[in-house]
Amino acid sequence: MRDPGCGIRRFAVLHPGSPIPDPGFDPGSPIPDPEVDPRSPIPDPESIAIRTADAREAAAIHGLIVEHLAEGHLLPRELGEIVVHAHRFIVAVQGQEGCEDVLACAELAPLSRSVAEVRSMVVSRQARGLGVGLRMVDELLQRASIAGFDRLCAFTHSPGYFVHLGFSIVPHVWLAEKIVTDCHACRHFRHCGQYAVVRSLERARHACVPLAALHG
Repeated sequence: MRDPGCGIRRFAVLHPGSPIPDPGFDPGSPIPDPEVDPRSPIPDPESIAIRTADAREAAAIHGLIVEHLAEGHLLPRELGEIVVHAHRFIVAVQGQEGCEDVLACAELAPLSRSVAEVRSMVVSRQARGLGVGLRMVDELLQRASIAGFDRLCAFTHSPGYFVHLGFSIVPHVWLAEKIVTDCHACRHFRHCGQYAVVRSLERARHACVPLAALHG
Protein backbone atom coordinates (compact mmCIF):
# COMPACT_ATOMS: atom_id res chain seq x y z
CA MET A 1 0.00 0.00 0.00
CA ARG A 2 1.28 3.46 -0.85
CA ASP A 3 2.41 5.50 2.12
CA PRO A 4 0.04 8.52 2.30
CA GLY A 5 2.98 10.61 3.40
CA CYS A 6 4.79 10.00 0.13
CA GLY A 7 4.75 12.55 -2.65
CA ILE A 8 5.56 16.15 -3.36
CA ARG A 9 3.26 18.54 -1.53
CA ARG A 10 4.19 21.79 -3.28
CA PHE A 11 3.92 22.12 -7.02
CA ALA A 12 4.61 24.54 -9.85
CA VAL A 13 3.09 24.58 -13.32
CA LEU A 14 5.10 23.85 -16.42
CA HIS A 15 3.73 26.38 -18.88
CA PRO A 16 4.72 24.82 -22.21
CA GLY A 17 5.39 28.14 -23.93
CA SER A 18 7.49 29.78 -21.25
CA PRO A 19 10.35 31.99 -22.53
CA ILE A 20 13.66 30.21 -22.99
CA PRO A 21 16.43 31.80 -20.92
CA ASP A 22 19.40 29.93 -22.45
CA PRO A 23 20.24 26.85 -24.55
CA GLY A 24 20.24 24.71 -21.43
CA PHE A 25 16.73 25.75 -20.46
CA ASP A 26 14.21 23.55 -18.76
CA PRO A 27 10.49 24.30 -19.14
CA GLY A 28 10.07 24.12 -15.40
CA SER A 29 12.59 26.83 -14.60
CA PRO A 30 12.24 29.97 -16.75
CA ILE A 31 10.34 32.05 -14.19
CA PRO A 32 11.84 32.61 -10.74
CA ASP A 33 9.43 31.54 -8.03
CA PRO A 34 9.64 33.43 -4.73
CA GLU A 35 7.79 30.61 -2.96
CA VAL A 36 10.50 28.05 -3.66
CA ASP A 37 12.36 27.21 -0.48
CA PRO A 38 16.10 27.29 -1.32
CA ARG A 39 16.60 24.71 1.43
CA SER A 40 14.39 22.17 -0.35
CA PRO A 41 16.40 19.13 -1.44
CA ILE A 42 17.23 19.03 -5.13
CA PRO A 43 16.44 15.67 -6.75
CA ASP A 44 19.24 13.79 -8.46
CA PRO A 45 18.41 13.97 -12.20
CA GLU A 46 19.82 10.50 -12.81
CA SER A 47 17.43 9.01 -10.27
CA ILE A 48 14.31 10.48 -11.92
CA ALA A 49 12.40 7.99 -14.04
CA ILE A 50 9.65 8.72 -16.55
CA ARG A 51 6.97 6.10 -17.00
CA THR A 52 3.27 5.53 -17.52
CA ALA A 53 1.11 6.61 -14.60
CA ASP A 54 -1.35 4.32 -12.87
CA ALA A 55 -4.63 4.96 -11.10
CA ARG A 56 -2.94 5.00 -7.68
CA GLU A 57 -1.12 8.17 -8.72
CA ALA A 58 -4.27 9.99 -9.83
CA ALA A 59 -4.47 12.02 -6.61
CA ALA A 60 -0.90 13.27 -7.00
CA ILE A 61 -1.53 14.18 -10.64
CA HIS A 62 -4.77 15.93 -9.70
CA GLY A 63 -2.95 17.85 -6.99
CA LEU A 64 -0.35 19.13 -9.45
CA ILE A 65 -3.10 20.45 -11.71
CA VAL A 66 -5.41 21.92 -9.06
CA GLU A 67 -2.61 23.87 -7.40
CA HIS A 68 -2.13 25.93 -10.57
CA LEU A 69 -5.56 26.44 -12.08
CA ALA A 70 -5.52 30.07 -10.90
CA GLU A 71 -2.58 30.78 -13.20
CA GLY A 72 -4.91 30.28 -16.15
CA HIS A 73 -2.72 27.90 -18.14
CA LEU A 74 -4.53 24.65 -17.39
CA LEU A 75 -8.01 23.27 -17.90
CA PRO A 76 -9.72 21.92 -14.76
CA ARG A 77 -9.58 18.16 -14.42
CA GLU A 78 -11.79 15.95 -12.28
CA LEU A 79 -10.08 13.36 -10.11
CA GLY A 80 -12.38 10.64 -11.43
CA GLU A 81 -11.45 11.54 -15.00
CA ILE A 82 -7.76 11.20 -14.18
CA VAL A 83 -8.34 7.84 -12.52
CA VAL A 84 -10.08 6.55 -15.65
CA HIS A 85 -7.48 7.97 -18.03
CA ALA A 86 -4.37 7.43 -15.92
CA HIS A 87 -2.89 5.24 -18.66
CA ARG A 88 -2.71 8.31 -20.90
CA PHE A 89 -0.46 10.16 -18.45
CA ILE A 90 3.26 9.92 -18.02
CA VAL A 91 4.88 10.85 -14.72
CA ALA A 92 8.39 11.71 -13.63
CA VAL A 93 9.04 9.92 -10.34
CA GLN A 94 11.81 9.47 -7.81
CA GLY A 95 12.10 7.20 -4.82
CA GLN A 96 11.63 3.59 -3.85
CA GLU A 97 8.89 1.58 -5.51
CA GLY A 98 5.65 1.97 -3.62
CA CYS A 99 6.72 5.29 -2.12
CA GLU A 100 7.71 7.35 -5.13
CA ASP A 101 7.42 11.12 -5.31
CA VAL A 102 5.56 12.34 -8.40
CA LEU A 103 7.67 15.24 -9.66
CA ALA A 104 5.88 15.93 -12.96
CA CYS A 105 3.01 14.77 -15.12
CA ALA A 106 1.67 15.18 -18.64
CA GLU A 107 -1.07 13.59 -20.70
CA LEU A 108 -0.98 12.36 -24.27
CA ALA A 109 -4.60 13.20 -25.08
CA PRO A 110 -6.07 11.94 -28.37
CA LEU A 111 -8.11 14.51 -30.27
CA SER A 112 -8.71 12.29 -33.31
CA ARG A 113 -7.20 9.27 -35.02
CA SER A 114 -4.41 11.46 -36.40
CA VAL A 115 -3.89 14.22 -33.82
CA ALA A 116 -2.87 14.04 -30.16
CA GLU A 117 -2.34 16.87 -27.68
CA VAL A 118 0.15 17.58 -24.90
CA ARG A 119 -2.20 18.33 -22.02
CA SER A 120 -2.02 19.04 -18.27
CA MET A 121 1.77 19.26 -18.21
CA VAL A 122 3.11 20.23 -14.79
CA VAL A 123 6.55 20.06 -13.13
CA SER A 124 7.10 20.45 -9.39
CA ARG A 125 9.34 23.21 -8.12
CA GLN A 126 11.80 20.69 -6.76
CA ALA A 127 12.36 19.27 -10.26
CA ARG A 128 12.92 22.55 -12.05
CA GLY A 129 16.16 23.08 -13.92
CA LEU A 130 16.86 19.36 -14.19
CA GLY A 131 15.73 18.79 -17.78
CA VAL A 132 12.60 16.94 -16.69
CA GLY A 133 10.34 18.96 -18.98
CA LEU A 134 12.45 18.23 -22.02
CA ARG A 135 12.41 14.54 -21.22
CA MET A 136 8.63 14.61 -20.81
CA VAL A 137 8.05 16.23 -24.20
CA ASP A 138 10.49 13.85 -25.87
CA GLU A 139 8.69 10.89 -24.30
CA LEU A 140 5.30 12.19 -25.51
CA LEU A 141 6.68 12.66 -29.04
CA GLN A 142 7.92 9.08 -29.09
CA ARG A 143 4.69 7.67 -27.68
CA ALA A 144 2.55 9.65 -30.12
CA SER A 145 4.62 8.37 -33.03
CA ILE A 146 4.45 4.74 -31.84
CA ALA A 147 0.69 5.08 -31.32
CA GLY A 148 0.30 6.02 -34.97
CA PHE A 149 -0.60 9.70 -34.66
CA ASP A 150 0.45 12.02 -37.49
CA ARG A 151 0.70 15.22 -35.44
CA LEU A 152 1.24 16.30 -31.85
CA CYS A 153 -0.12 19.68 -30.78
CA ALA A 154 -0.23 21.94 -27.76
CA PHE A 155 -1.91 25.22 -26.80
CA THR A 156 0.14 27.84 -25.00
CA HIS A 157 0.27 31.56 -24.20
CA SER A 158 3.94 31.78 -25.21
CA PRO A 159 4.90 29.38 -27.99
CA GLY A 160 8.67 29.93 -27.92
CA TYR A 161 9.44 26.78 -25.95
CA PHE A 162 7.63 24.43 -28.31
CA VAL A 163 8.95 26.22 -31.40
CA HIS A 164 12.46 25.53 -30.09
CA LEU A 165 11.53 21.84 -30.05
CA GLY A 166 10.44 21.78 -33.69
CA PHE A 167 6.76 22.74 -33.34
CA SER A 168 5.20 25.37 -35.61
CA ILE A 169 2.64 28.03 -34.76
CA VAL A 170 -0.57 27.45 -36.72
CA PRO A 171 -4.06 29.00 -36.84
CA HIS A 172 -6.46 27.43 -34.37
CA VAL A 173 -8.74 26.37 -37.22
CA TRP A 174 -6.00 24.03 -38.44
CA LEU A 175 -6.72 21.96 -35.33
CA ALA A 176 -10.46 21.61 -35.66
CA GLU A 177 -10.31 18.51 -33.47
CA LYS A 178 -9.37 20.68 -30.49
CA ILE A 179 -12.16 23.15 -31.16
CA VAL A 180 -14.73 20.37 -31.23
CA THR A 181 -13.29 18.60 -28.16
CA ASP A 182 -12.64 21.53 -25.80
CA CYS A 183 -12.69 25.03 -27.24
CA HIS A 184 -16.38 25.30 -28.07
CA ALA A 185 -17.26 24.94 -24.38
CA CYS A 186 -14.59 27.35 -23.12
CA ARG A 187 -15.63 30.81 -21.92
CA HIS A 188 -12.60 32.23 -23.78
CA PHE A 189 -13.72 30.73 -27.09
CA ARG A 190 -13.17 33.25 -29.94
CA HIS A 191 -11.12 35.40 -27.53
CA CYS A 192 -8.41 32.86 -26.75
CA GLY A 193 -5.00 34.19 -25.75
CA GLN A 194 -3.27 30.91 -26.46
CA TYR A 195 -1.27 29.97 -29.54
CA ALA A 196 -1.72 26.64 -31.27
CA VAL A 197 1.51 24.80 -32.02
CA VAL A 198 1.90 21.53 -33.87
CA ARG A 199 4.64 19.16 -34.92
CA SER A 200 4.40 16.50 -37.60
CA LEU A 201 5.49 13.04 -36.49
CA GLU A 202 7.42 10.37 -38.31
CA ARG A 203 5.54 7.11 -38.14
CA ALA A 204 7.50 4.61 -36.09
CA ARG A 205 8.75 1.64 -38.09
CA HIS A 206 6.65 -0.84 -36.15
CA ALA A 207 4.00 1.61 -35.10
CA CYS A 208 0.81 0.24 -33.68
CA VAL A 209 -2.37 2.17 -33.08
CA PRO A 210 -3.73 1.39 -29.58
CA LEU A 211 -6.67 3.72 -30.14
CA ALA A 212 -8.96 1.72 -27.90
CA ALA A 213 -6.57 2.24 -25.01
CA LEU A 214 -6.01 5.91 -25.75
CA HIS A 215 -9.67 6.73 -26.17
CA GLY A 216 -10.81 4.48 -23.34
